[in-house]
Parts: sequence; structure tokens; C-alpha cells
Amino acid sequence: MPIVREPLDPKISMWYFLAFYLRFWREKMGLSLTQCGEIMGVTRGSVSNFEAGRRRPHDDHMRALDRHFGTGMLFQLLLWFARMAHDPNWGRQLVKYEQEAHLIKTYHGQVIPLALQTDEYTWAYVQVGNRKDFDSEMAERVARKKSFFSRGSAVEMWATIDESVLAREVGGPEVMRAQLEHLLAMAELPQVSIRIIPFGSGAHVGVDGSLQVLSLESRDIAYSGAQNGGRLIETPGEVRELSVMFDRIGAKAASEAASREIIYRYMEQLP
Repeated sequence: MPIVREPLDPKISMWYFLAFYLRFWREKMGLSLTQCGEIMGVTRGSVSNFEAGRRRPHDDHMRALDRHFGTGMLFQLLLWFARMAHDPNWGRQLVKYEQEAHLIKTYHGQVIPLALQTDEYTWAYVQVGNRKDFDSEMAERVARKKSFFSRGSAVEMWATIDESVLAREVGGPEVMRAQLEHLLAMAELPQVSIRIIPFGSGAHVGVDGSLQVLSLESRDIAYSGAQNGGRLIETPGEVRELSVMFDRIGAKAASEAASREIIYRYMEQLP
């Protein structure tokens, strides 16, 4: 007999509540996973993943359910509230999206993006974090870096970095010099674009925090960084807003060639 998993705990998050309610209504209406998938326009496996919280449904999936069940806008509103609410599993979901993306556009004003960090630079930041298990946190971050580069040219990264990141000496002169050398090497890869926003560019909208826009096969999602976590953004309109913001930040950045010169200058200044 197939293993029947227990429903997710709907009190953990709005995403879990949505998954719980999706399964509740499917079973209440006597539908199999395959039959529910036909209503939503997806496969049996996709419905199973929605109910297990492994994947997130889209707006058209929820509209189809509301039409079929006669529930007004119930499922559409549940999806809206799930997207707006804090998600305790945002980090795990972000990593999953990073592994699926074919283009990652990222802006950082405080730190070099994780995928472009040396292990020593990463370790310096792990040690000042609030996680008690440094080794476990380090292992997770290294795994994320390896996951990005193991895909080769299947994924591109467009990184925009504020000059202040280069000026901040992390882990001491030796670690920082190695990090800048590594950044220059990464800039030579065909799938990586690195642009620096010079101090002379003045004010820009990136001052409010880091952001990422990830292009998946069928849609874009975004991530907005903040203290004690961040927020995944999946609503198309808000994703477009962050994509425009990334472009506005990039308009202040130097060219790729000029950016390499800026990085090299900081590397040469280190003792």
C-alpha cells in the first residue's frame, strides 16, 4: 500500500495552512491526486508536492480550484496571504529556487554574494552570526556555493556590488586579498557578470537592502533581504518592481571592465 503522509501542521505558516486546506478540500470532494491535477492543469506529482509543501502553487491553479469548488476567491486569497506573511521556511525555499534558476540577478551593499565568496571569507561571517552551530552553518553555505557552480553555464549570475563591500576588510588582509583575487577570477567566467557601484555614483535605491531576482523556467521570483531573515516575493507585480529596482541600481554601476579595475585597486592597497 502507498504511504499516506500526515497533513502538514497548518499552524506553522500560511503556506502550510494553504497546503493543508488544499488536501482537505481534495479529500472532502473525493478527488484523487490525478483528478485534482486535471482541474488545476498540473500533474499528479505536482499536486502531491503542493500538499507536502515542497512546491508552491500559482495564481491560475488557485483560480481553477475556486471555479471548480465554487469557493469564490477562497484559494486565491489563501495564496495571497501566504505570499504576504512571514515564512519560517523562507531560507529552504530560496535555496530550492536558486537550484532551479537559469539566471540570478543579485545586489549586495554589505557583503560579497555567497556564490562568489571564498570559504575563508564565508567563515569570517559565519563566526559573527547568531547561529550556535558554526560548523553546520558553514557546511550549509558551502553546499549552496557548490550547487551554483556545479551547474556550469546552465545558470548565469549578474552581481551588482557596492564599493563599500570592497573597502570592508573581512577576516584580515590575507583573507581579503584572496577574496578579491577570487572575485577577479569569477569575473572572467562567461556565466558571471560583476559590476561595482563606485562611491562617486552617489545615492541609489539599493541603500534599503540586498535583493535577488531569480528567473525560473516559467516565472520570476524575488528575494528581499532584511535583518533576521528576509522575504520571498512571488506576486508577479511585486517581482517586477524589484526587477526594475535592480535595473535602477545597475544604472549607477561601472562597466564590467571598469569594475575589475576597481577590484584590482582595492586588492593592491592591502598590505
